[in-house]
Amino acid sequence: MDSSAPLILVSNDDGVGAPGLRALAECLAPLGTVVVVAPDRERSAAGHSITLNHPLRAHAVADGWHSVDGTPTDCVTLGVMQLLPRRPALVAAGINHGGNMGDDITYSGTVACAVEATLHGIPAFAVSLAGEGAPDFRAAASFAGRLAAEILRRGLPAYTFLNVNVPNGPPENVRGHQVTRQGRRTYVDTVTRKEDPRGRPYYWIGGSAPTWERSSGTDSEAVFGGFISLTPLRLDFTDHGTMEDLRTWPLGNHADLPR
Repeated sequence: MDSSAPLILVSNDDGVGAPGLRALAECLAPLGTVVVVAPDRERSAAGHSITLNHPLRAHAVADGWHSVDGTPTDCVTLGVMQLLPRRPALVAAGINHGGNMGDDITYSGTVACAVEATLHGIPAFAVSLAGEGAPDFRAAASFAGRLAAEILRRGLPAYTFLNVNVPNGPPENVRGHQVTRQGRRTYVDTVTRKEDPRGRPYYWIGGSAPTWERSSGTDSEAVFGGFISLTPLRLDFTDHGTMEDLRTWPLGNHADLPR
């Protein structure tokens, strides 16, 4: 392993055998040394969950490729703190088979990889392929390679990572890219109730296809218009405007609380 080349950690939530993961690793290979640490199976919608109640096992499945029986967050944590020979210069997650736009980012294991890397102070981005039909990763891989090169050159602000969504289809159909804000998704009929053969109820979370807020400047609006969306996200969830309002609430003093 070339110690002078940038070390790039790649992970995902679709599992170590996902074609999007290989497409991402291959497009980043010209930029440095790529090491893959990914879940041993699909862990979509795992969010930013971490395994604390049982040990994790990692297995080398190929040169520079590791499979972990844990969540996407586990994979980044193990990669950074144990499996990689040194601290990576960049963490890239994806290419996810399915979009991660709007409120979906809170559930996404792909985005969680970038969140975890950012918590470690490592520049990171997540990239997802949005749209129906057979996946064509070429446009997403090409853009990911260009974006990674710029991040390695420029860095990213502290506590900030990038979320990328690419329309599915041949590269010639992609109209360019737009820098966007996070959109909103409307959830309808997301829980289905049924009964098993013994008459006992069970529930399936999923439901009908989502509807999206069609507002100018959002990630979803860009993707539905044929553009790649590039959204900077911060880990600081603080609503500074509401902080000022809360200071005016008549909540009393600590001395007024019962002892």
